[in-house]
Amino acid sequence: MALLKDLGSLWWQVSNNNEFTIAVTISVIIAMIIWCTLSLSSSSQTLPPGPRSLPIVGYLPFLNPELHKQFTNLAHTYGPIFKIYLGSKLHIVINTPELVKVVVRDQDEIFSNRDLTVAASAYSYEGRDLVLSNNNANWRNLRKMFVHELLSKKNLEACSSFRRYEVRKTINNIFSKIGTKINIYEISFSTEANVIASMVWENTYVKGTHDSDFGAELQMVSAKVNEIFGQLNLSDFFPSLAWFDLNGIKREMLRQRNKLDKLMTGIIEDQSKEKSQDGVGDSAKKDFLQKLLDLKDDQKDPKSVNLIQIKALLSISYYTKEKKTTRRYPVFKPERFLTYDEKNKWDYTGNNLHFFPFGSGRRSCAGLPVAERMQMFVLASLLHSFDWSLPKGEEHDLSDRFRTTLKRRKPLVAIPSLRLSDPSLYN
Repeated sequence: MALLKDLGSLWWQVSNNNEFTIAVTISVIIAMIIWCTLSLSSSSQTLPPGPRSLPIVGYLPFLNPELHKQFTNLAHTYGPIFKIYLGSKLHIVINTPELVKVVVRDQDEIFSNRDLTVAASAYSYEGRDLVLSNNNANWRNLRKMFVHELLSKKNLEACSSFRRYEVRKTINNIFSKIGTKINIYEISFSTEANVIASMVWENTYVKGTHDSDFGAELQMVSAKVNEIFGQLNLSDFFPSLAWFDLNGIKREMLRQRNKLDKLMTGIIEDQSKEKSQDGVGDSAKKDFLQKLLDLKDDQKDPKSVNLIQIKALLSISYYTKEKKTTRRYPVFKPERFLTYDEKNKWDYTGNNLHFFPFGSGRRSCAGLPVAERMQMFVLASLLHSFDWSLPKGEEHDLSDRFRTTLKRRKPLVAIPSLRLSDPSLYN
């Protein structure tokens, strides 16, 4: 206390620039000493070990873009659980299946909420969508509708014709570009986006209100959103500075959010017009969007939703698709997804806590059933229909880069050639 009084008297005695500089320097030093003292006294006995951090900025100056690799190296040094200060926030990193089980199973009620970044808050209407909402009644209602109405086994089987149609259309499109470079990620994304579009708003989509290249327009927005999610944002580590948006992350995310809003608003308006013109109709023929609009109109229903929740559910369909299309694992072993041997079986549904690319527990990825049906179907169709080769002089690059999910540093580009003897099979 005496030190603070002396510091206060020092500021009152400042009379020129030199004295002002000295006073600021002393104040900063004292603030750093107090911060270090409080940090050590309050946490050294209860927190796990971790790398030394600088006052105020923490470990931020030492982070590198390959965050997943850096955390692996830190785990080798500090053990299966370690702490790391990023700005003014404390983070705890866990690295073993046993600790993961505690988080996603034993204490999942505690750990199932979301600590939203600025970008995530802007994208999700401040945490109102399915992926980024806290574990509350809103989230349970959204997930129940999403899983039971859109991703039920019955509905997925009923939508098999959509999957066949879009994959055949993709094969025909590649056939028209034989001998040219094809970006495998782009065609996979577009194919799966169009499949989901037909599942979500079947009636509007099939009637031709929106063309079949919807996925291409969506891909540009989705790719930018995924890029923004992977960028470091000072506002996340220094909440007191969030108002200034120093990195411009919030502005850019809101810009992409508005683009996505326009896409979704157009779909909703078209569906509403169809509903008003055709009447209620047979509920068995309603697509997912029609059912959501019915719930919006029926405010007496406890499952009723508002327009923002509808947009959030529609957009999260594509965020889920982005994750399942680009998801990778540090070591390239695609055979881990094949249940070729019961003894060596890799369960990727979240039960095997050594390997859970789709998450585990109550917050696991809801889009897994779609991923299971689409990934192998698209890949098998591409391999069955064409022979593929790399462009001359290029090698297969398996290096990755850190984003919301791990992505290839260089997209896979290959040149197709005809594999089937009868060209009519490509139509």
